[in-house]
Amino acid sequence: MQVREAVTKRSSTRAFLNEPVPAHTVEDLIEAAVRAPSGGNVQPWQIIAVAGREKDAVSAAALKSLLENPDGEEGDYPIYPPKLHEPYRSRRFDIGERLYETVGIARDDKAARQQQMLQNFAFFGAPVGLFIVIDRRMGHGQWAHVGMLMQTIALLAVDAGLATCMQEAWARVRESVRQVLGVPESHVVYCAIALGYADPAAPVNQLVSPRAPLHEILTLKGFSEAVV
Repeated sequence: MQVREAVTKRSSTRAFLNEPVPAHTVEDLIEAAVRAPSGGNVQPWQIIAVAGREKDAVSAAALKSLLENPDGEEGDYPIYPPKLHEPYRSRRFDIGERLYETVGIARDDKAARQQQMLQNFAFFGAPVGLFIVIDRRMGHGQWAHVGMLMQTIALLAVDAGLATCMQEAWARVRESVRQVLGVPESHVVYCAIALGYADPAAPVNQLVSPRAPLHEILTLKGFSEAVV
């Protein structure tokens, strides 16, 4: 598979088949993915892969925490800035509306929306969850390196016939997850990645998130002087 094809095919899968992913497949995927760029070769990441009972235990801890604290646990590193401004706020609102429309949930059906959100903590039915962990002492640059690792995992998953969903929702229960997984206090559970085989019949998997037009994000300078 060509890289461009993998980039185009990658999407946030929110419905997985009940088909296991063997440990050796996960190991092979991660062994290749750690070739992602890392400034100074620091490699500031740790990955914890959970399946079976271990995955169920993490999910149970997350749901218990959210039942007790519906707004999520307090902590550092919020998912979004406190006051997300434009155009970012509108982009986030738009994809949320598209998602709920795809699964047939009305805007005013708060209970159904809550249930859909909670599917994050069941990994949308994926057989494997990958938790991405970083040392708290790392800086913004190293967080960017972790992002490059995650994208590399996602693209390699596509190449292997697998699907993923990046899940920052787990930031709402970081402390509970940290304790269940035995992660030291010196480290942060950044997010999770659901990993498995996409359910091709699920309408939610047909959602394609729009991207801003090129003129809004790209500035070209000096190209008129370039020799063609």
